[in-house]
Amino acid sequence: MAAHTQKNNKNNKPGLSGGKEAQPLIIAKTPAEEQRLKLERLMRNPDKPAPIPDRPKEWNPRAPPEFVRDVMGSSAGAGSGEFHVYRHLRRREYQRQDFLDKIADKQDEDQDYLDKVEQNKRAADDRTAKRRRKRDKLRQKKEMAKKAKVESKNKNEDDSSSASSDDGKEEEGEREADDDAEAPSFIMGRK
Repeated sequence: MAAHTQKNNKNNKPGLSGGKEAQPLIIAKTPAEEQRLKLERLMRNPDKPAPIPDRPKEWNPRAPPEFVRDVMGSSAGAGSGEFHVYRHLRRREYQRQDFLDKIADKQDEDQDYLDKVEQNKRAADDRTAKRRRKRDKLRQKKEMAKKAKVESKNKNEDDSSSASSDDGKEEEGEREADDDAEAPSFIMGRK
C-alpha cells in the first residue's frame, strides 16, 4: 500500500500534467511581457499550428417583422405589461435605424476616400506629365544646341578649308591630330 501512495504522489505533483515539464507560473505585468510570454509558448512547439481567431461577425439588428399580429392600440383597457412590450419594440427600431445610419455614413466615408484617392492619383499623374514635358523640352534644347555647335564647327571648317587651299595639307595633318585627340572620347563616356 505504501507503493500505491508513492505512485499517486508522483502524478499529483503541482505543475505536472501527464509527462510535461513543469513551467514556472509567470504573471505578466505589462502588455509587452504578456505578448512575449505568448510567443515563447508558441515557440516551444513550432510544429503545432498557431491559433488564429476568426474575425468577429459584424452585429446586425433583427429585421423588422413582416407582419405585426398584435398591434397595440391606445385604448384605455391596455394592460400594464403592454408599455414594456412597446418600449422594447421602440428601442429595437431605434437601434435598427441607428445601424442603418451608421452603414450609410460608412459608405459615404468610403466613397469620399475612394474619390480622394482618385483625385490624388490624377494630381500625381498631372505632375508627372508636367515634369516629363519639362525634361523632354530640356533634352530637345540640348540636342538643338549640340546640332548647332556641330553645324557651326562644320561651317568654320568649310570656311577655313576653302580660304587656304594650298595650306590644306598642313591643316589636314593638324585636323587629323585633333580628330585623333577626340576619337577616344567614347571611352571616357562622353557623347
